[in-house]
Amino acid sequence: MMKRILKIKIPMLNNNKGMTLIEIMIVMVILGGLMATLGTKVMDNFKKSKISQAKISMAEIGKALETYYADCNSYPTEIGALETAPSNCSNWGPVAYYKLKKDPWGSDYEYEASGGSYTITSLGADKSEGGEGFDKDIVFPEEDGDDE
Repeated sequence: MMKRILKIKIPMLNNNKGMTLIEIMIVMVILGGLMATLGTKVMDNFKKSKISQAKISMAEIGKALETYYADCNSYPTEIGALETAPSNCSNWGPVAYYKLKKDPWGSDYEYEASGGSYTITSLGADKSEGGEGFDKDIVFPEEDGDDE
């Protein structure tokens, strides 16, 4: 009985024909087109996520600056004052307001305080001032008139 089962012929397994070179090339062209289309979409979404990540981090720094302002009655002159107590603030802490990190592109956030306001800036993917599209600088708080 075992020999009989083994002798059953399956037509598909006996087909010695393979794919022709032209068929393989057509499949490769289709796959290449799909990868190119999907790859650009994925990369654009990856770039957008880095921008969102920078905005979220800058908002967190902003909250820490507001807490510092409530305790010390002014914004710090250096952003490092969020981590270590400055000499001019007796109500600081007792723990750090924020552990400073780099932006998603590996650069430090730029900080500027003047009077009763502050600005936090990330230079974006190009790591230089200005830029357009995904390379545009990110400013917190957002300036009036931004379309993003």
